[in-house]
Amino acid sequence: MSVVIKTVETKANLRKFVKFPLSLYKNCPYYVPNIYVDEMSTLDPGKNAMGKYSKSRKFLAYKDGKIAGRVIAIINEIANRDWNHKEVRFGWMDFIDDKEVSGALMDAVIAFGREYGMDTVSGPLGFTDFDNEGCVVEGFDDISSFMLKYNYPYYGEHFEALGMNKANDWLEYRIYVPDQVPDKVVRAAELVSERYKLHIRKITKKEVAKENYGQKLFDLVNRTYCDLFDYTVLPPDVIDQYVDTFLGLLNLKYVTLVEDADGKLIALAITMPSLARAVKKGNGYLFPTGWWHLLKSMYIKHEEALELMLIAVDPEYRNRGVHAMLFNEIIPNLIEGGFKYGESNAEMESNTKVQNIWNMYEKEFKRRRRVYSKPI
Repeated sequence: MSVVIKTVETKANLRKFVKFPLSLYKNCPYYVPNIYVDEMSTLDPGKNAMGKYSKSRKFLAYKDGKIAGRVIAIINEIANRDWNHKEVRFGWMDFIDDKEVSGALMDAVIAFGREYGMDTVSGPLGFTDFDNEGCVVEGFDDISSFMLKYNYPYYGEHFEALGMNKANDWLEYRIYVPDQVPDKVVRAAELVSERYKLHIRKITKKEVAKENYGQKLFDLVNRTYCDLFDYTVLPPDVIDQYVDTFLGLLNLKYVTLVEDADGKLIALAITMPSLARAVKKGNGYLFPTGWWHLLKSMYIKHEEALELMLIAVDPEYRNRGVHAMLFNEIIPNLIEGGFKYGESNAEMESNTKVQNIWNMYEKEFKRRRRVYSKPI
């Protein structure tokens, strides 16, 4: 029976769209689902603040009367403007190992892109860089982190069969927590602090709201990452939504900021106890017991892994060793907390400066993920 593609237009079908990976990866020990309520909000254009800055359409693929795949086509108007291209993105693309299914889904994305005058298709990408990105092409035998998603090995084979080529690769590492802060990190931190009149700042959730630290954090992220591959500079209303979404997941003990003498934020490191196994236990649902697994991992008895979600240094202070101040503060907290290792976020393979930082510690390569692209 041929593949039937249906546009997702109702709340009931959106629920089917969000739940499809739960059946596809039901017996996979490495897959960690997204949190269901967050997915429903992200994929609802009326609730996602990026809906004002993008066009999108969701599709479900049916074969033999059953859902066999899903995808969302996204035209990110901010990125297309800033990067001067006409790109339609594909994201949230999951499918059974059937090239007829993946081909039909990609045809739907391409048709949507052509409808709006796009000339390139790229992905997996989301509405912004804080959504799921990249297809895992190496490193299939380890559990995913909470922030970065897993996929079956056959995905990349399907994209290549569709004539798509590598557009960008990201690398992930596991970095082991040392017994103490390396002496050269301590010395560098003291030198940088004195030379540039910088200091460590720890914040509370009350201060985040009172002093508008949410906007400050993401403004710094925008300045730091605006030149990286296809980055979407976040508007203020999107930042506000991210602050509301992510703040509740953070234990601010593991958030470290660096400010200058005038109180300007010039560097940050956001880490959090890994929630991967907690989310997996609840299968992505908060109820009836998923909320307890999350709360326990965040504040009571965390896993031995920490997720290194985000490190950002103002471009004005690049190559000045400011990261040493961050790690001089972070490492003692990790030792005290009993963490064994950190899972890095996805880092561009060309970002050797970040990889050189990890070379100061015991580390191992974990995973490679890729964005594919082709003209349409």
